[in-house]
Amino acid sequence: MSVPPLHWLTISELAARIRTADGSSLEATRAALERIAQVDPQIGAFAHVRAEAAQAEAAAADAERRQGRDRGPLHGIPIAVKDLCGVTGLPTSAGTRVLRDRIASEDATVVARLRAAGAVLLGTLHMTEGAYVAHHPDVEPPRNPWNPDRWSGVSSSGSGAATAAGLCVASLGTDTGGSIRFPSAVNGLVGIKPTYGRVSRHGVFPLSESLDHIGPMTRSVRDAAIVLSAIAGFDPDDATSSRIPVPDYCSDLRRGIEGIRIGIDHRYALEGTDAKIVSPILECASVFAAAGASICDVRLPEWEEALQAWVPICAADVALAHAGLFPERRDEYGPELAQILDLGRALPAVELARAQRVRARFSGELERVFEEVDLILCPSIGYPVPERRPDFTDGERVSGMIRFTAPFDMSGSPTISLPCGFAADGLPLSVQLVARHWDESLLCRAGAAFEGATDWHTQHPPV
Repeated sequence: MSVPPLHWLTISELAARIRTADGSSLEATRAALERIAQVDPQIGAFAHVRAEAAQAEAAAADAERRQGRDRGPLHGIPIAVKDLCGVTGLPTSAGTRVLRDRIASEDATVVARLRAAGAVLLGTLHMTEGAYVAHHPDVEPPRNPWNPDRWSGVSSSGSGAATAAGLCVASLGTDTGGSIRFPSAVNGLVGIKPTYGRVSRHGVFPLSESLDHIGPMTRSVRDAAIVLSAIAGFDPDDATSSRIPVPDYCSDLRRGIEGIRIGIDHRYALEGTDAKIVSPILECASVFAAAGASICDVRLPEWEEALQAWVPICAADVALAHAGLFPERRDEYGPELAQILDLGRALPAVELARAQRVRARFSGELERVFEEVDLILCPSIGYPVPERRPDFTDGERVSGMIRFTAPFDMSGSPTISLPCGFAADGLPLSVQLVARHWDESLLCRAGAAFEGATDWHTQHPPV
């Protein structure tokens, strides 16, 4: 059996390689940097590459290991983060031009925790402007490694493209309306959006402080569990972070899902969904059933209202995030971000209050759904991978896009997106599971069971 190149190894596989006499973190990091130099000119995923610093960190990781110190499964593993996560001394522009000269004075908590786990930071990854729907006009959107003429996802587009193309072993993304799930889905990755408050947002430039989630994007469920274990947990610098203890997300991966109740709301998940998506989603339900889960019908609360309420809540939060920058420096903003900033600044208080009431009602009613089931199954995205630059002025299309994502940002629920096949055009398909708050362990268990019965996650793009 041929040995796969280093850039396609999982975290566990690469960690095993590093621990051998023939392997090292420096070897893995140099291989990643060579891969970036060769492939990223066609992909355009990296905003900044820390070539010298990454090699120095890798050499230090190797020295620690020789001295008998092992920081765990991420020790010496080369990863990358989205360009809104503060990295000391590095530009952190959040995909904007207005912040292009902003140099981080400290690491974001998630970056500090990755360093503490021994990870090697390759650099930062391109994203949409301010983490909203579109890239700044001056920024070339990253290309999808499965097909360069197709969409690479919303704001965590660089994270999705880089991880799928083997430019890094794993990456961090953020999700406010779907920006971990969309780029994971269209690039054939596993993406976990944790419970709101499970991962600190300190040092991460916000889109919407009340909706933003930070999570891993990887090529396997185990890899996602490893990264989530490293970055999760209470942070005194983030008042919204939770003190609820963080479990070892890898410990239960082999437990299986015998007896787990998975609910499907057929009206929500299938009606209005592109016909090319419906059959694969039903096939996913059969896979989970064959693995021992009980598949049952469930009815979600009024998700349409939650979808509509997402817009004013996000708009108000975005306006606050850019206070002091907009409208004073409007000419440095792209049209899509400027549009929602205008909306947020003009938003009547009564409309925001109404949206918050809808959010609270949806969240509470969703909690009661989880008294009937353990997980909810639906698509990650309701139609095949669109063209490279989708039309974000088409409100109906945008609503259809965030239908399966934004409601669970509103509720703060944890989700996992899993590769579940390929469309006729060769582009990836994705299924999503949603769990009750703080039950990321069950999402990882279910994802591992799905991977044990399929091999979609082992497929790589032709780059």
